[in-house]
Amino acid sequence: MYTTYICPCRHFRRERCVTFPTACPGLSTMGKLKKGKTKKFAAVKRMISPKDARIKKPTLNPNLVAKQEKEKEKASAVRNVAQTPSSMFFSHNMALGPPYHVLIDTNFINFSIQNKLDIMKSLMDCLYAKVIPCITEAVMAELEKLGPKYRVALRLAKDPRFERLPAMRQGSEYADDDLVERVTAHRIYIVATCDRDLKRRLRKIPGVPLISIKERKYQVERMPEGQFG
Repeated sequence: MYTTYICPCRHFRRERCVTFPTACPGLSTMGKLKKGKTKKFAAVKRMISPKDARIKKPTLNPNLVAKQEKEKEKASAVRNVAQTPSSMFFSHNMALGPPYHVLIDTNFINFSIQNKLDIMKSLMDCLYAKVIPCITEAVMAELEKLGPKYRVALRLAKDPRFERLPAMRQGSEYADDDLVERVTAHRIYIVATCDRDLKRRLRKIPGVPLISIKERKYQVERMPEGQFG
């Protein structure tokens, strides 16, 4: 037996069974509401804070930690910058001028004797001006320690024409340190030496010319241009 009924969507149906029909397309959506999703404006994903206690910090190498601490100490240490002398114009030393004061090292005297060079005459021929050779007490102490083999060099260093200078620090017997300290404090000297290590140290100090022996004659190095004019 067929039963005629009207479904909620107003479709006419004839079914054999009088039970509630399910074939109607309108009944499939009956009683169901669509949940619409609204987008949030400027939505940002939630992130965990870097200061969260749940985050495990990586363990550092103990050697690396000690190295970092040393670097921090160096960075925080107070640095003393040496004051530039007023006579310096960049690397040009305007305090140099005749008569030139020449600091003489121990080995310079020995090599001058070996090459048969008169120190006073050869310095004047090299610099074309009056020269005052200077001998420090540290250099005299070194010559006295060398013994009788270098008695000629000691006799030459005691020449009255040579000016004697006291040590920068009392008790300092190493001549190289005394010369470097003196030249750093007073930029009015030319250093005569044949020692490679000493010349390497003196080249780091601007405005200090050097004199060495080359081809049996004195040769000046780092002398400002126009100084001989």
